[in-house]
Parts: sequence; structure tokens; C-alpha cells
Amino acid sequence: MDYEYMNTSEYEPRENSLENSDPAAWPHEALKRFRLIFRAVQQHSQWVESCCGVSYAQLWAMSELSNNAGMKVSELARAMSLHQSTASNLLVKLEKKGLIRRERTHADQRVVRLYLTDAGQALVDQAPEPRQGLLLQALLELPTPVLVALTRNLDLLVEAMHISDEQAAMQPLNVSVQEPDSKTTKPRRKPRSTENA
Repeated sequence: MDYEYMNTSEYEPRENSLENSDPAAWPHEALKRFRLIFRAVQQHSQWVESCCGVSYAQLWAMSELSNNAGMKVSELARAMSLHQSTASNLLVKLEKKGLIRRERTHADQRVVRLYLTDAGQALVDQAPEPRQGLLLQALLELPTPVLVALTRNLDLLVEAMHISDEQAAMQPLNVSVQEPDSKTTKPRRKPRSTENA
């Protein structure tokens, strides 16, 4: 199975573009960055699905099992920062495709261990990087002070948006129209504008 890397145009931010611009334009400049990020994640995820036949979250789960054979569902969920039920749903789909298998330990039949099948391992071996997703890979490459500042500033944005659905943080990004991993929930507050971001 051959994969060709997705061609993407590189974004080069202008130096001091914000400092030299009208402060009233800064929210729109921030919005543009979010559009770039979401679009890049969506394109990468669609590319993974088209060349691998699994979603980006499923590929990430398989990559974790490839690196740590015999994980429990709870351990996989923790490694992917997911609810255990969400991880279980991913595994059901992978099991139906014959890409993973479950085994119960002899010592305790209640403990279920997860393994890739030969077909699953072959898919992971030939899958493109980054297997854990474009966004997480970029975050892992950021220096710690930048990552800490980014997280704190995003907390301010979450607060400003009055987001109360904390459980949504433990579900994959819903970037696939064909196979969503989570249900869409209605916002608690009425949007201030009907314009699309």
C-alpha cells in the first residue's frame, strides 16, 4: 500500500503584523489563525481516512497499541485523553474491521488486553506520520513556556465563550462528516452573530 503525502501550502506569518496593525483588527487576525488550524486538521484527517481507511482517531489508537501491545481500554483512553466509553467505541469499529483483537488474561478473566491483528500492524507500519494527528504533533513540538502560555490563554478564551461542556474536552475533534466520533451538542448561549467563522 503506497501513500503520498498531502500537499499543503505553507503559511508564513508576517513579522510584527499585529503590532503595526489597528488593535480593532486583532480579533479578526486571531480568528484567521483558528481557521487555518481547523482547516489543516480537517484536511489531514480526511487525507488519513482516504489513504488508510480509518479515521485519524482510530489510527492514533492503533499507533498506541503498536507501541504498547496489551494495553487495557482504560490505559488507551488515558494515553489519548479520551473518555473510556469514547475509546471503547473506537475499538468496536476497529474490531469490526479486523484490525484489533481482545484477549483476556489467564490470571484474571475480567482483565481485557488489546492487541493489533496482523492486518492492523501492517496498516500502522505503512501509515503516514503523524499518526497521533497533526494538531497534537505540533503541540508536542512547542517549547514548554510557549505551550504553558498558549494553554493559559486558551483557558481565557474558553471562559470568554462561556463553555461549560467540560466533557467535550475528552472526545476527538469531530472533523469527519462520514464517521463522527461524538454527537453535536447545542450551545447553551445564543450566538451573538449569525455569520460563519
